[in-house]
Parts: sequence; structure tokens; C-alpha cells
Amino acid sequence: MMTTEAIEAILVQKFPDASIGVMDMTGTADHFEVRISWNGFRGKSLIEQHQMIQDTLKPQLEDGAIHALKIKTIVPAAV
Repeated sequence: MMTTEAIEAILVQKFPDASIGVMDMTGTADHFEVRISWNGFRGKSLIEQHQMIQDTLKPQLEDGAIHALKIKTIVPAAV
């Protein structure tokens, strides 16, 4: 089982300047939605963006701590 705070802490280490939100989708602490807005996604395909998130959370996905993961990545508007 994972907490939203634990997942967010892992993601912040990998994407320190990103805007990150994590939600427990079912209240069972194993189905999560992750939303990340990060300039580093610029120029990467949606698949590449999602793979970056999955790779970061790979240990938790493999050991079953995270059973389901919905990912929403956002490339901030250029200024």
C-alpha cells in the first residue's frame, strides 16, 4: 500500500521543478491518478512522457504497492 504523499515524494525527486498532483482514486491506497505539469516533457511524445513516470514508479508497480496508475502529463504553455 502507498500513500499519495509517498508517491508525490518519489516523483518530486525525479521531477523537482514540476507541478505534481497525486490522488487516491478508490480509497484503497493502490489505485492512483498522477498529474504532472513539467517543461521537461516538451518535445517528447505522450508515450515517452508516460514511460518516464512509469519508470520512476517501477519498483512500486512491480511489487504491487501500486495496482493501477492513471497518468496525465501536461506540457506548460511556452512563455
